[in-house]
Amino acid sequence: MPSDALPFTGFPCDTIDFLADLGANNTREWFSLNKARYEQSFLAPSLKFIAAMEKPLQRVAPLLKAEPKKMGGSLMRIYKDTRFSKDKTPYKTNIGIHFRHQLGKDVHSPGVYLHIAPDGCFMGAGIWRPDSASLSLIRERILQDEAAWTRMRRGKRFRETFELHDDRLKTAPRGIDRSHPQIEDLRLKSFIAMAPLSRQVIQGPELIKTLTQRVRDAQPLMLFLAEALGHPY
Repeated sequence: MPSDALPFTGFPCDTIDFLADLGANNTREWFSLNKARYEQSFLAPSLKFIAAMEKPLQRVAPLLKAEPKKMGGSLMRIYKDTRFSKDKTPYKTNIGIHFRHQLGKDVHSPGVYLHIAPDGCFMGAGIWRPDSASLSLIRERILQDEAAWTRMRRGKRFRETFELHDDRLKTAPRGIDRSHPQIEDLRLKSFIAMAPLSRQVIQGPELIKTLTQRVRDAQPLMLFLAEALGHPY
């Protein structure tokens, strides 16, 4: 059986070590000398993982896309855009994999993200920094159906698995009472449920099963966000 046909059994032990070494040697010269290691420990396992997630996602979230492509797919580029950044190091020091909603390239829609880095790995589900119109729709849905938002937040599986990313305004959004019972969530600028992943899980065959279950556990939030935006899920 060719190696690319073998089942996904986890990211190699060297994946996180490679990212750590890249962080300590973030230059084009070092990267060029370690290009083979990048392909073996970063690129190849990432594409294999994405391909392995295609069928599970079709079962639990069929509108999320798993696209195992080197460019333009689910794998985010390792090359940084440094044009507007004070940090001119050329490479990202993490793996970012984004399973976008089929509408995701045109509008803000909920998606799933996997982050692998030396300082921590996690899965996120939801929307990061939606535009002001989309953010207003989500807040309006919380205001109009506070009971549904509360049920989602207090759901046993959701509560045990996730924490909402702490990305909030310093004060209440314009036009919303600071004493509103949901004010902490109404202050959110991103609506992302985050769950940590251990290095052991990242490097083992259970990653596919674990991530699939967490996508299923995140469904209440994903449905709430999609309905607020008028999108299917």
